[in-house]
Amino acid sequence: MYAHEIDYKIIGEDIQIVEIELDPNETVIAEAGSMLFMEDGITFETKMGDGSQPDQGFLGKLLQAGSRVVMGESLFMTHFTNRGVGKKKVAFSAPYPGTIMPVNLANVYGNTLIVQKDAFLCAALGTRLSIQFNQRLGAGFFGGEGFILEKVQGDGMVFIHAGGVVIERTLNNETLRVDTGCVVGFEPSINFDIQRAGGLRSMVFGGEGLFLATLRGSGKVWIQSMPISKLVQRLSPGGGQANKEGGSVLGKLGNLFED
Repeated sequence: MYAHEIDYKIIGEDIQIVEIELDPNETVIAEAGSMLFMEDGITFETKMGDGSQPDQGFLGKLLQAGSRVVMGESLFMTHFTNRGVGKKKVAFSAPYPGTIMPVNLANVYGNTLIVQKDAFLCAALGTRLSIQFNQRLGAGFFGGEGFILEKVQGDGMVFIHAGGVVIERTLNNETLRVDTGCVVGFEPSINFDIQRAGGLRSMVFGGEGLFLATLRGSGKVWIQSMPISKLVQRLSPGGGQANKEGGSVLGKLGNLFED
C-alpha cells in the first residue's frame, strides 16, 4: 500500500506542532490524544493497527495492537480523514518540549526507520509500525531505552518527536557513542548496541552513566539533546542538585574520593 501524499507545516520553536493539510479522502494516522485541532470536514476513527494492511484479519490487527502495548503505547491509533470538499487541515502537538522531525521514508535506506518506542507522533496512511527487539545482549540487560524499539516502514511522510534539539549525523563506516536515552532513531544499516562506558572509575564517578549507546556502520543517525527521561530526572526533587554535587551515580559519596 502506497502512503498518502500529505502536505505539512511545522509551527513553533520549543513546543512545536505539525499542521497537516489533507486533500479529499487523504488520511493521516496519529497517536491517540495527540490531535490539537481539526477543521470542519475532517473525521476521525479509532482503530486497532495502523491501517497499512487493509486486508489484514482481526488476529493480525490484534497482534499488531498488542505489540504497541509492549512498547508502552496506546492499544489504538486514530485515523483522521478529509471527508469534506477542498483541502482541510488537522494539527498535532508534541507531548513535551522538543522538536518535531519530519522524515520522508522514501529517502531513507530500505524505506525503514528505527526509532525509540515513544518517538512516533503521526504519519501518512500507509505507514507501517511494528515492534523491534534489540537482539544485542548488552541492550537487553542494561539499555532500558534501547531494548524495545519501533520500526517505521513506508514511502511517505512520518513525524518523529524528540526532546530538545535534534542533531542529524551521517556515519560513513564510523562509530558514534551516545547517551543511551539520547538516540532518537537511525537507519537499519546502522548497528545499534549498548556497551560499558569506559573503566570502572569512569563508570562510577564520571557522571555520564554506566553504559553508552554505540552506533556503528554507514547511514543516518538522529540524536536528541534532552530526552524526556533526563528531563524528568532533572526536574525531580534533588535531581539537579545531585548532578551538581559530584556528577556521578554516587552523588555526595563521590566527593570523598576527590582529595
